[in-house]
Amino acid sequence: PMAEFIFKKIVKDEGLENDFVIDSAATSTEEIGNDIHPGARKKLREMGIPFEPRHARRITPEDYKNYDLLIGMDVENMYYMQREWDKDPEDKVKLLLTYAGRDHDIADPWYTGNFDETYDDLIAGLSGLMKKLKA
Repeated sequence: PMAEFIFKKIVKDEGLENDFVIDSAATSTEEIGNDIHPGARKKLREMGIPFEPRHARRITPEDYKNYDLLIGMDVENMYYMQREWDKDPEDKVKLLLTYAGRDHDIADPWYTGNFDETYDDLIAGLSGLMKKLKA
């Protein structure tokens, strides 16, 4: 969800909010129904990123039909997304940090507790994504 709300702000700052539908979903079931992690809320507030309460949901087959681009945060996400969406026949599934020229995962702050590092990686990846989409 941090990536969702950061990208919504990037898109709004570019004046493109009417051109995008941005959502986030889990590849596992552990957090289904839960709101944003308190550490993520704290970091988003600290950085002036608006967010609203939400309930985590799992990816669905309809997501593949409804979205042009599906972004994973790490290789484990990519594995489950590829499995859910029949190996990505339309090449829609991408690893976020590749847009920043990096070849590594975004560490999940649920496990690391480091929301600052996650935020920095998200900014790098999402800024690179926006640059690519604008080109």
